Amino acid sequence: MKLNENFWNNKYINNETGWDLKAPSTPLKEYIDQLENKNIRILIPGCGNAYEAEYLLKQGFINITLIDISEVIVEKIKEKFKNNPHIQVLHQDFFDLEGQYDLILEQTFFCALDPELRQKYSIKMNELLAENGKLVGILFNREFGNNTPPFGGDKTEYETYFNDYFDFKVMENCYNSITPRKGTELFINLKKIRK
Repeated sequence: MKLNENFWNNKYINNETGWDLKAPSTPLKEYIDQLENKNIRILIPGCGNAYEAEYLLKQGFINITLIDISEVIVEKIKEKFKNNPHIQVLHQDFFDLEGQYDLILEQTFFCALDPELRQKYSIKMNELLAENGKLVGILFNREFGNNTPPFGGDKTEYETYFNDYFDFKVMENCYNSITPRKGTELFINLKKIRK
């Protein structure tokens, strides 16, 4: 099965969005709460309904980029943010993206990619981050046994993808996951290593 634009468009059209929390995840919300510099360049790949972006805007952040491969969801969020100059919405494949960001927020994007792309994901994240930039977010710390997303994994596996490209500030079990995800999420705070 190809995890291409049609696959994701159909998920949104058919409302098959079990990953959608209808709000920013608690671990990311609490991380955002302690950020002081509202001017940093923030990217949210595979942004979906972009609840984290809404939260960032409410907190006064002014340089947010969203990207998703699904035209269906991109059109929806473009409409949602149409009068906001602090947010840019891109309909594009993440791996074709160019630019420099100080912070990339990970929320159910990694687990939606074909696992064969995980090393490429790490390399691309390193490329997109500015010097001292960080990749922060949540990875599933469990197996799903699926042939379609979400795809799981564990800390030991993830370390193999990130070791050469990031310093590990944090890669630990989330203490503040929402109840249905308790014990199944890793919080990551990875700082770019210059390559």
